[in-house]
Order: sequence, then structure tokens, then C-alpha cells
Amino acid sequence: MFSRFFTTFAPVKTVILHKTTRFEGSYAATIGCFDGVHLGHQLLLRTMLREAESRGLVSMVITFDRQPREVFDPDFRPQLLSTPEEKEQLLRQMGIDTLVVLPFTRKLASLSAREFMQQVLKDQLHVNVLVAGYDNRFGRDRREGFEDYVRYGRELDIDVIQGEMERLPGEEKAVSSSVIRQLLEEGQVERMPDCLTRFYALTGTIVPGEHIGHELGFPTANLEVDHPHKLIPASGVYAVWAEVNGERMPAMMNIGMRPTFDGTHQTLEVHILQPVGDIYDRQLTVTFVARLRSERRFDTREQLVAQLEEDRRKTVRLLER
Repeated sequence: MFSRFFTTFAPVKTVILHKTTRFEGSYAATIGCFDGVHLGHQLLLRTMLREAESRGLVSMVITFDRQPREVFDPDFRPQLLSTPEEKEQLLRQMGIDTLVVLPFTRKLASLSAREFMQQVLKDQLHVNVLVAGYDNRFGRDRREGFEDYVRYGRELDIDVIQGEMERLPGEEKAVSSSVIRQLLEEGQVERMPDCLTRFYALTGTIVPGEHIGHELGFPTANLEVDHPHKLIPASGVYAVWAEVNGERMPAMMNIGMRPTFDGTHQTLEVHILQPVGDIYDRQLTVTFVARLRSERRFDTREQLVAQLEEDRRKTVRLLER
């Protein structure tokens, strides 16, 4: 679609999420990483969609193929709230027309805000309206702010609008990807619907384990997460939904080191609360509903089994709600 325009900053990909009868070649756009496509992002996206609709423009989300920090810090390992595939699907569900993924490189990062708006937004992407996040800064060293973008926009015939802040329910703190990561790292999965408008989920492949759960009467599916940078919540036991082959089933999940058995590495073990057949090598999606407890060491197997029975009862009560 844009191939004839891109030379210096060719996109990794351009995806038409929805076909539209509005005039292609004129766009209302917003730009950012959009990790998680959380409540704050959704407010910004709805603002951009309204502008596109009212002006007869195509809606566009401009994002990057990696976290900007990865370019400057080789030791940085991002903790993603959404994989690229999940992000694309969430944007599709929001009704976005077009997704453009730019390669974040040192060359792109060296552009000033004015140069970025001229070379990328205006000349290459034909953006007519830019809806900027309330705290979003772009351009070299993020030196400039919203008033500068408005001024450059006037010079380039780009109407620049500022989005509003979305706060966490009952708090003054803004919803942000960093806040959500902190909540998940603390195991507060119950708060995800307030932040993401959905429960947090992990998807991966079921791989063979050591069959310890089977010996205890709690057989588990061992999950190997597909994306190496997808954030894994805090260690502990969770009430979850497990989806295999399109079937959603109640389950409980342990994330941790299995201290009772002197484990040496983290495992993600899912005990599905109903009989299932051979599901090795199948795709499994785990949706986190509530954290039951932290992981701890038990002196005997009998104590562990008694605790697992209590965990199962709590899981059933929670999921029946």
C-alpha cells in the first residue's frame, strides 16, 4: 500500500485491519508502542477514531517493531503485555483501519520531532490529523512537547490534537503499561479487567514435564510460553481458565520453582479440573482470574495434597461466579 513512499524508513509491515470506503491517502493517526492496548490506549484510540469518522479519514495506528529501549540497551529484556500478534488483534477489535509497524532504529531515533513529522508522518504516511497521547513525546531525546507538535503541525498542514488521561478506577494514578506490569509482577491479576478491560492471558505449547502432579493426583499440563518476552505474573497459585482446541475449561495454575521438590527452574503448570485426553504439543491459552496464594514449601506430600485440595475448592468457587 505504501511501498512507493517508503525509502529511508520502510515499515516492517502495513496491515489493512478493516477495509473502508473513506478516502485512502488521507489519515487520522496516533503513534506509540501500545503495549497491552490498555484502558488509556483505548481512550486515545477512540478519540482518533472519532476524528477519522468526522473528517472522512482513514484511521491509522503507527507503532514500532520493538521497544525503543532495546536499541540503546543491549541488556534490556522487555516484559510485554501483548505480543505483536495479540496487539494486532486487539487493534482490529477496536475498529482501526490500518496498522503501520516502523522499524525502531538509531537512524529513526536521531530524527527531531519536526523531522519525524515531516519525513515520516507527512511525506511518507500522508497523515492529516495526529492525535497525541497526553504524555507522549517523540523525536530525538524526546526534547519537545505537545505545543511544539502543534506548531510544527501548522507548518506541515497536520492538525495535532491531544488525547486525555485515563485513571485507574478509584485512584489518581494514570493507567499505563508500566503500572500494569508492576501489578502483574505483584500477582494482582484481579485488577487486570480495570486496566485492560479483559483478563490477562498467556498462550503457549503444552510440553512434557516430570509427572509429579500426576503422582499427587493433580496431573498438570506444562506450559511453554510462545513469546520469550511475554510477561509472566508473580510466582504463586492462580484460578484460571484453560483453553485447548477451542474448549474453555476451569483450571488452576502454579507458577514457580516447586520448592517442595527442590526445583531448580521456573515452571508453569496447569491442572485442568476436568478429564482431558492427550494434549501434548497442543496450544494452550491460560486466562488469569485470581491469585489464590503464594508458592511455599511443604514438609510432606500429604500437606501439599491437602493444600491442593483446598486450592481446587477455591478455584471452583471463584470460577463459578
